[in-house]
Amino acid sequence: MMVKSVLITGCSSGIGHDAAHGLKARGWRVFAGCRQQGDCDRLADEGLETVHLDYSSPDTIHTALDHVLDATGGTLDALYNNGAFAVPGAVEDLPTEALRAIFETNVFGLHELTRQVIPVMRAQGHGRIVNCSSVLGMVPMRWRGAYVATKFALEGLTDVLRLEMRDTPIHVITLAPGPITSKIRENSIPHFEKWVDWESSPRADQYRSALLKRLYEERDMDRFELPASAVTKKLAHALESSRPRPRYYITTPTYLMGAARRLLPTRALDWLISKG
Repeated sequence: MMVKSVLITGCSSGIGHDAAHGLKARGWRVFAGCRQQGDCDRLADEGLETVHLDYSSPDTIHTALDHVLDATGGTLDALYNNGAFAVPGAVEDLPTEALRAIFETNVFGLHELTRQVIPVMRAQGHGRIVNCSSVLGMVPMRWRGAYVATKFALEGLTDVLRLEMRDTPIHVITLAPGPITSKIRENSIPHFEKWVDWESSPRADQYRSALLKRLYEERDMDRFELPASAVTKKLAHALESSRPRPRYYITTPTYLMGAARRLLPTRALDWLISKG
């Protein structure tokens, strides 16, 4: 039996890191993509095959995929689009350039890589594309407008791609995690500091009392937070099941918000979300 191959983005920590090690342990040939070469070197020391892949750099997207295809003889069984980052801040304080930057990574680069992979999967007669969305791809939350916007966009793009691929042997699947142990909060701090002039905002007091504490203070795990292995478990089913689901919810809040979005009127849903 031939070993199946998977390219995973955003593997430096958290969900991607666990997925890379978890799928390798299940017998997959994993190509772990990282935005920084230093992280690639670290993961290589952990025994993973790595590629330097930065969604915001088309050159690295093409070079990384070429490397993978050279290594596999021109095939790729699965792509897991996991890489993403956040720019916290009130929508009125987000410069448009900040939105352009986050869309370049969370949506446009992901789309570029996916487009390059589809012809490979068409030619080989099978393939799975798994996109990592979020509970914030279903419902909004204060201070997260930039990230929410990209995940809503990813949800729509993935849904359309899934419909369009129905006449092909390519499965398109969405993972929707909620609170998962990761470094997304601390990794978002440099982006916040780069783009958001919170001290000049009319919401400066709200930043001090709410967002800054959440960003900079060490916190216990959120009430419903799960380890990254919970995502890997659903990812494995999405990749290995003969009939994968189109969407996988992960964590209690994701199930609750999925139901609430379908059942509640907008004002009621806004009230529920505002309660945290």
